[in-house]
Amino acid sequence: MMVIDTKFDIGETVYLKTDNSQSPRIVFSYTVFRNEIIYRLCFGTTTSEHYDFELSREKDTIIATTN
Repeated sequence: MMVIDTKFDIGETVYLKTDNSQSPRIVFSYTVFRNEIIYRLCFGTTTSEHYDFELSREKDTIIATTN
């Protein structure tokens, strides 16, 4: 049996590390490939796909206040 261990859970609020506005996004699904997991995020009516290393549970206030 295969066990999939995700870093972020569906329904969790996350932030993109490269987003200047540090807008919150919701994890609403993920796709499991052989060697990686891609997270699909929702921000309003927009969706985007990202790797776990692009995401953070905490808002980066330095990025948000300097831009």
